[in-house]
Amino acid sequence: MKTHLLRYFVVLAEELHFGRAAERLAITQPPLSVAIKSLEEDLGVRLLERDAKQVRLTDAGAAFLIEARLVLGQIQRAADVARNVAQGKQGQLAIGVTGSMIYRDLPRVMQTFGAQRPDIDITLHEMSTTEQQAAIARGQLQGGFVNIITPAPGLALWPLAPDTLVCCLPEAHPQAQQASIDLRSLAHERFVMFVREVSPANYDNVIACLHNAGIHPRTSHAVRQWLTVIALVAIGQGVALVPSCLQRAGMAGVRFVPLQSSNSLAAHTAGAFVWHPQVVSAPLQAFIDVVRGPVPEDQLPAAQ
Repeated sequence: MKTHLLRYFVVLAEELHFGRAAERLAITQPPLSVAIKSLEEDLGVRLLERDAKQVRLTDAGAAFLIEARLVLGQIQRAADVARNVAQGKQGQLAIGVTGSMIYRDLPRVMQTFGAQRPDIDITLHEMSTTEQQAAIARGQLQGGFVNIITPAPGLALWPLAPDTLVCCLPEAHPQAQQASIDLRSLAHERFVMFVREVSPANYDNVIACLHNAGIHPRTSHAVRQWLTVIALVAIGQGVALVPSCLQRAGMAGVRFVPLQSSNSLAAHTAGAFVWHPQVVSAPLQAFIDVVRGPVPEDQLPAAQ
């Protein structure tokens, strides 16, 4: 059934006058009459009763009018959705995120993007950096917040504002209340670390920072998440170097102490947003624009 026949019928049913209906449709009366006759033949029912004096809906016509309006409304909504998606005003995005990014750049981006593009639905998928890049390459994710400085081949990268490393100590640790700490004083401690394959760049930065302080760490527990590192420190399983943004997690039982300036070499964590540059939809481009936007002062990494 052709859509224009439905539109002709709805206008005629509203006007109940062929002349006025034809004028609204910007056509002449004969094509309108032919269209209504064709529609009735397709349906096998009479929709309108007409004589020289008046046009009125049959019972079948009144019922069909309700359904025809619904169909035309749905077609209009479908067209609006298509245009909005093409313009980046509507759509869906699947975005990857590592655990630490929840306390770093993600809040700013999600809040800003949600205010600018409320009709775009975002689904977040927590994955490691390696898993995210593989999912983006396969088209399962449109982008991801990862802990790297160099993307996998074929992917584009936007570096995020740097975050610094701080000492995470059990709250009962003798140095937990200090204003800053010299890493060399922790040379005898056992360090809680995560497995390197989860985030090679961050792992290497932690090791470089320790080596710069002359520490070849005794490590305990190979975990996969920064929050697990902090949780293990909280129950007395060692000390750790962690991104300062994790202070926002509010985990009990630990203290975060800034490093002294002499320990500053490599005392930072990698962060970036990555995507496939050959598969950039309008919604994704709008998201990338927000990621690239300025970071408000109250959302910068905690000062050390």
